[in-house]
Amino acid sequence: MLRTLIVVLAGLGLPLALAAAEPGFKTELVGGTPGEFPTKTIIRLDLSDGQTMLLRVGKTELRVSYQKVNTLEYGQTVSRRYAAAVLISPVLLLSKSRKHFVTLGFTDAEGKQQALVLRVDKGDIRSVLAGLEARTGRRVEFLDDDARKAGKG
Repeated sequence: MLRTLIVVLAGLGLPLALAAAEPGFKTELVGGTPGEFPTKTIIRLDLSDGQTMLLRVGKTELRVSYQKVNTLEYGQTVSRRYAAAVLISPVLLLSKSRKHFVTLGFTDAEGKQQALVLRVDKGDIRSVLAGLEARTGRRVEFLDDDARKAGKG
């Protein structure tokens, strides 16, 4: 079945790369300090490399060494520590549905502290947290009891 699909897609002139799913997790950039991506952008978070995580939108990429990650937080609201660095939409604050946020603090190539706040889909949050803990060697800091229950399951 899959072989037939690939043959059909190839026959239509579509590259095989498009037939395969992109690696990583689909996340939304809520905010952050690096200027590579605009806020409220859908980003692929790829944790498959053993040395660096890759955040990608189209051809724009940001690579962050796992060794440079110094903060790893999970909550159902954005951490107040990075509130100055991250602008949040009032609509997001009024929303009743549960949203899952991962805050990554890291130092960039120039030694400056940076932060990224990502909204992760409910079905991916446990995998993202486990992957980040394994790669960075850091424990996730849970910001509230609801986050602890959702993250540990």
